[in-house]
Amino acid sequence: MNSLLYLPSVGSTNDIISQFANPEATGISAVYTFDQTNGRGQYGNTWEIPKDKNIAYSFILPTKLIELSPNLFNFYTALLLRDFIAKITENEVKVKWPNDIILQNKKIVGILIEKITLNRNDYYVAGFGVNVLQDNFDALTKAGSIKTQTQLSFDLHKFAEGMHEHFSNHLFNAPGEDQIIKRYNQFLFRKDQISVFEIKNIRQNGIIRHADKDGYLYVTLENEDELRKFFHKELTLLY
Repeated sequence: MNSLLYLPSVGSTNDIISQFANPEATGISAVYTFDQTNGRGQYGNTWEIPKDKNIAYSFILPTKLIELSPNLFNFYTALLLRDFIAKITENEVKVKWPNDIILQNKKIVGILIEKITLNRNDYYVAGFGVNVLQDNFDALTKAGSIKTQTQLSFDLHKFAEGMHEHFSNHLFNAPGEDQIIKRYNQFLFRKDQISVFEIKNIRQNGIIRHADKDGYLYVTLENEDELRKFFHKELTLLY
């Protein structure tokens, strides 16, 4: 069974969702809000959302329900959200390694996936900050929303309900590893384009070639003939 609960305000949906952990669950349990006051992003970053503009959504499920490795589950979850946004906006949507969602060259979704243990049972917790209606990002030049990038406006409740239904319908019907990686690389942001990276505080030009099932990103750097592989936090794509 897949359940969805709306919360008028919450510190972090990823924190509160653990209250819905059920080792006998056969689907996902999820919460969402339009007023998250203490959200968490990747690598300890904060994720703040202006009230009634964007959606913070988190789901929890026992890891035993997922046959994918953690890295592939991360990629597949990002792909599912990419597919949902591409369908409702009728726009091209990309995935920025490892799991940011990019619409018209702006980041509109941040994803945080964690593996937790409660009462000796393991769970995946996946949190999403989706920029839907926000139209001002001040100094966040790389950020945008569905509204800023497409001029489309969505009812936030209907958006959250549709997103939840999409995850509920597809999360447990994952294709094989090869197909996931193929589709991930198909929609990989900046693939085969000259980009600027920061590696150990040094900026270098390079070209993203592909990602693999273990979560590594392969890049050809300027003045180097061989591919180099990087894991999370080992390089930053600047533009």
